[in-house]
Amino acid sequence: MDDLDVPPGPGAPGGLRVPAAELVEQFSRSSGPGGQGVNTADTRVQLSLDLATTTALSEGLRARVLARLAPRLSGTVLTISASEHRTQLRNRAAARRRLAELLREAVVPHTPRRPTRPTRGSQRRRIEAKSRRSQIKAQRRRPGAE
Repeated sequence: MDDLDVPPGPGAPGGLRVPAAELVEQFSRSSGPGGQGVNTADTRVQLSLDLATTTALSEGLRARVLARLAPRLSGTVLTISASEHRTQLRNRAAARRRLAELLREAVVPHTPRRPTRPTRGSQRRRIEAKSRRSQIKAQRRRPGAE
């Protein structure tokens, strides 16, 4: 198994290289297409990476990735499963692609929202919508004595 290369981009201009020794692959039987071979071949791949101990991430990137991927983690381990292909080799490639994509998205720094003012047109439309709604509610009322 080769090292996992994550392409360069925002947050990691030089890209990332995850050593193959830090990736853990497990194979199991997969459901889905494959005929009789589906019951005998271990084609499903689970690819795991411990984000707390990997040497691919600096401390700043590690904190960002752990925060962004927190819902997907089991402790600090990120696990990707792939079972959409009939062969183990293609599932291994799919899992590695998915892991690289997740890491790529997780290292992108958060850009804070720049506060903007509402446009004059949007303010006018909002006030008109409120007055229309007010008229609709006024028509629902019980008629007065006049």
